[in-house]
Amino acid sequence: MRERWFGATGRKVPAIVLEGTVDLSAALVLEDVSDVAAIHEAHHAGTPIVVRASTPEEVHAALSLGAVACALVQDESLLSLDLAGMTYG
Repeated sequence: MRERWFGATGRKVPAIVLEGTVDLSAALVLEDVSDVAAIHEAHHAGTPIVVRASTPEEVHAALSLGAVACALVQDESLLSLDLAGMTYG
């Protein structure tokens, strides 16, 4: 599983995380990627950014943003997405 930096915390987390398996207390948790201003502000402050996703497309959209630490999912089947295949075909 690919890992990404969890904001400026100095730790890494899986790019796709099953809800309830990672401590997100320090993170900004968003329902989608539409609030670009909040994402930008949190990124510059070093705050980890987590985006909830329920479809492969939502996971891809969240992880397409470099500032997003991980996509938070409830469906375990989304943990095994081929992100490279989705991006590059």
